Amino acid sequence: MSKKTSNISIIILAAGASKRMGTPKQLLKWGNSTLLGNTIETALKLSVKEVIVVLGANYNAIKKEIKHYPITILNNEDWQKGLGKSLAFGVEYITSSKQKVDGILVILADQPLINAQFLNKLIDEFNKKEHPIIATSYKNKKYGVPVIFDKIYFEELLTLNDDYGAKHLLKKNKSLVKILIPELENLDLDLKADYESLYKEKFNNK
Repeated sequence: MSKKTSNISIIILAAGASKRMGTPKQLLKWGNSTLLGNTIETALKLSVKEVIVVLGANYNAIKKEIKHYPITILNNEDWQKGLGKSLAFGVEYITSSKQKVDGILVILADQPLINAQFLNKLIDEFNKKEHPIIATSYKNKKYGVPVIFDKIYFEELLTLNDDYGAKHLLKKNKSLVKILIPELENLDLDLKADYESLYKEKFNNK
């Protein structure tokens, strides 16, 4: 694993209201941290230019719990427009701050099985310059986040404004996407039962 700093920034999307979970899932306990804290700690293990966290719903409560990390915290007041809008908001921050980055690694706050080793594999693959998009495999031949987008897509990412993230971008550029399979299943935690089951499996059986 290279110690050299990669010329990419990380955007962690954590702006949602967690309606299906019934409580802000960003703050749910995960080991000695929270789901969002765990994601931030994983991101900080990587040699990247900057770690950006996009918040929205429950901004003040969540910011209070993560402000001690060496990260950039953004408040997307249009978070209700969905994941795509939060991603566009993060990209807008990068472009307006005139950062010269080669790309962005997009991570969700609710995928606790994604580890630093796998994210480093995505970065290493991106650094080969063979594929402008590096995505993660899901079940049923689907793929998506964590995903790295080359800077050539920033203009399109800035126009996102719905809850489907960048799915259409991945679909449109399918032939240019390299897909990597994580060691553990790539799970999103949306329901309380899913969270409790995974937490028990991960921490209570030891």
